[in-house]
Amino acid sequence: MKLHVLEGYIQSIYLVEYQHQLLLLDGCCRADVTLVCDYIKQLNRPITDLALIVVTHMHPDHAGGAHALRQLTAAKIATANAPSQWYQGLDGIMMHLSDMALALWVAGRKRKAKQNLWYPRKLVADYFLADGDTLPGFDEWQAIHTPGHTDRDLSLFHMPSKRIYVADLMVKVKGQFIAPFPVFYPRLYRQSLHKVQQLQPQSVILAHQGEVDTPEVDFAALIARAPKQPMTHWRSVKKKTKQALGLGR
Repeated sequence: MKLHVLEGYIQSIYLVEYQHQLLLLDGCCRADVTLVCDYIKQLNRPITDLALIVVTHMHPDHAGGAHALRQLTAAKIATANAPSQWYQGLDGIMMHLSDMALALWVAGRKRKAKQNLWYPRKLVADYFLADGDTLPGFDEWQAIHTPGHTDRDLSLFHMPSKRIYVADLMVKVKGQFIAPFPVFYPRLYRQSLHKVQQLQPQSVILAHQGEVDTPEVDFAALIARAPKQPMTHWRSVKKKTKQALGLGR
């Protein structure tokens, strides 16, 4: 197994190479589709060697390129066996739009040119993974349910090397590991941190800050700082509105 790391539009892209097939650890952004295909060609492999794309959750930098890549490569898509769709109903439509706007804001902070990030808000997956399932065609990799950021977050544990890709379970800001934004389910989020800690991985692979040795992650401090109440788009808007109107006292 060889892990290739590509700099995506606003996140790292992890492409796993085996002798006969390739695995993409997340669905990346719509803006990353050409990058992924070109990189596979640079490996002197046909893009049809991409066999499986995992979507760890539905945010634009994790699901945005999945459908387009499947159409180009005939790869299958795997995701968590969460109930229904994440972006459902009117609230889901609004959240889908706001998440793409937030991704563009992050891109601006990274001095990236604006790109079209539109992608379907409903994921049509080929496989729905239960907690502990191995990835179809890649039985060295285990799907670990780590909800909190959303209700369907997956982490991907490479059992032989004990490396774990945790997607957005944590982010590193100014040298400190903190919870991501948003956190919809604080109790589940803290449980997910405990679950990853108990796996005792050798290293933790982050969607936005690369791979770090596990001793660098202070799980106790991260759990202690984890939010006790949901941190969501709507709560942030309400809080800022109240502050602007002088109602927050």
